[in-house]
Amino acid sequence: MNALTATDAAALLSARTAEVPPHPHEECILVLQGGGALGAYQGGVFEALSREWSPPTWLAGISIGAINAALICGNPPHARVARLREFWQLVSSSGLPAAFAAGANLRETLNGVSAAQVMMFGVPGFFAPRFPPAPFQPFGTPAAISFYDTSELQQTLERLVDFDLINAGPMRLSVGAVNVRTGNFEYFDSARQRLDARHIMASGALPPGFAPVEIDGEHYWDGGLVSNTPLQYVLDQPGDGRRVIFQVDLFSARGALPTTLAEVAAREKDIRFSSRTRLNTNNEIDRRMVAQAARRLIAKLPSALRTDPDVLALARLRCESAVDVVHLIYRSRHGEGHAKDYEFSRLSMQEHWDAGQADMARTLRDPRWVHHERSRTGVHLFDLTADGTP
Repeated sequence: MNALTATDAAALLSARTAEVPPHPHEECILVLQGGGALGAYQGGVFEALSREWSPPTWLAGISIGAINAALICGNPPHARVARLREFWQLVSSSGLPAAFAAGANLRETLNGVSAAQVMMFGVPGFFAPRFPPAPFQPFGTPAAISFYDTSELQQTLERLVDFDLINAGPMRLSVGAVNVRTGNFEYFDSARQRLDARHIMASGALPPGFAPVEIDGEHYWDGGLVSNTPLQYVLDQPGDGRRVIFQVDLFSARGALPTTLAEVAAREKDIRFSSRTRLNTNNEIDRRMVAQAARRLIAKLPSALRTDPDVLALARLRCESAVDVVHLIYRSRHGEGHAKDYEFSRLSMQEHWDAGQADMARTLRDPRWVHHERSRTGVHLFDLTADGTP
């Protein structure tokens, strides 16, 4: 698929049709996967979603998805897109304009140079290389177990995110991390606890690049070590009304057979970090079908059997209202390579953002979404940009 320009994205956004309006009894949830520099795609998705449909009431994120989610939840509605753009402008380097990067071979070389620059010098407002390097740092310190210092990220988050608004605001925020000591996945959720910059940084502390983040005596690494998407967490949370979940992935589970070692590295990363959304959704469909069948069976039983322990156990199976999962996946273009998640050039950032805008606008205008039936039960999956065509 050819790279989308800002003009292309704007044209898609302006060519509006009869999108499905948000229903007053629907809960809109945005689920953001981890993926480093590819996270600008999520910024474009949010801009189009909030402009064309409805802003979410709940955001859940892993790694860079947690950072984007905090930037959205931690700002008033009129400032959310501006804060996202400010962050991505800060962390991306200017590089050469698009006119000088024409041609796949030249672009691949420039992307490689940009990624190497990040490895050597870090990313402004995000992380910087440690000096002296980790092997020469005092044993047992955070500096001895990580290559980069993320104190700049803490300063950036505290400047761009209003955590008081997150903890008291109308948007729920959930971010996932892994307990280093136990290896267990844990979610920090503004519906249950007070969040600050540490919780966001913990979700993105990918080893060995970044040190674990200490919270209440425990240390946490990037949630992507266990699962790169918070979708299952969201599906597991009880809810009364109908839900529409926009799941935004930065790695595609599907791809072509590699032909070079460089393509092998890129494909391996895609497979490792893709979210398995369809697997999670299929499992949820099966669970709800069983719960609904159990409810119907219990209704047919004589009253004498309804207090049987096995019947009571079946009655406890949750059977919530319907869920629509709208899946948006960033699909790599030729020339990105295995370093695409730490290639922070300004050109790539803008392309990712524009692609997110275009994919979200295209999805909301797709007849399969516009005319879909709002079912009262079940889980329904929409992936409307798979072919890359309007």
